[in-house]
Amino acid sequence: IEEKIEVIAKEVYGAEKIEISPAAKVQIERYKLQRFNNFLICMAKTHLSLSHDPSLKGASTGFTLPIREVRASVGAGLLYPIVGTMSTMPGLPTRPAIFDIDLNLETGNIEGLF
Repeated sequence: IEEKIEVIAKEVYGAEKIEISPAAKVQIERYKLQRFNNFLICMAKTHLSLSHDPSLKGASTGFTLPIREVRASVGAGLLYPIVGTMSTMPGLPTRPAIFDIDLNLETGNIEGLF
């Protein structure tokens, strides 16, 4: 798993090396025990740069790519390392917003959108 991550970091993103956090190391070891070694790797990182740092523009090289966490999407057969300080999309609410949206028949205005 670490080798796959390192190949992507070096050959695709131009990193010199990777730095795996202690938490990510524990997660990787757990995935190995669960025999997820052959899962594909899909890096989760900022879209603003090839590195982990959105301020590094263009094809940066020589940086260290920090792997903060590694999550599994077992149904899809993917492991996805979380690179740097990026946040992932939150889950959906238990009550959909559509319940708060209505059409005011007197004014013709839509209410509850904002």
